[in-house]
Amino acid sequence: MPRQERTMDPPFNGHFVFSVGKEGEVEIGAFTECSGLSVDIEVEEVKEGGQNQFVHKLPGRMTWPNIVLKRGITNTNSLFEWLAECSGEGYEGLGNKLARKQGEVALTDPSGNRKIRVWEFEGAWPVKWSGPTMAAGSSDAATEQLEIAHHGFRASSG
Repeated sequence: MPRQERTMDPPFNGHFVFSVGKEGEVEIGAFTECSGLSVDIEVEEVKEGGQNQFVHKLPGRMTWPNIVLKRGITNTNSLFEWLAECSGEGYEGLGNKLARKQGEVALTDPSGNRKIRVWEFEGAWPVKWSGPTMAAGSSDAATEQLEIAHHGFRASSG
């Protein structure tokens, strides 16, 4: 009996690695949830005199929502080092100039060794960090959330 070809399983979507710097030089960490990978294009309407059957629609500005990443608390400091560089004394130490970075969010295979899909973005900086809600009687995992502003992204296969 001939061997039947199996269709490729969709990639496991529970492991996202977030890195900043050229070619992902600083790995911020792995996250279990990622949102905000979207773009909106404004539509400008132009009404032409004498044309009553339709209104011309033209593409306008693109807007990119912030990327939001969530994960369990880890013992790495790279997230806070980047946050400190973009705020407070770190920001002041750079002459009050924001050091925007390139970055990427990579969806990896279940082992975390191979990139399946990569979203590369420009002009990124952290705008919000939220830590865990702590309650002694709770069995919920301690999680943190990072929100990143950026100037847009492009996607590629790993």
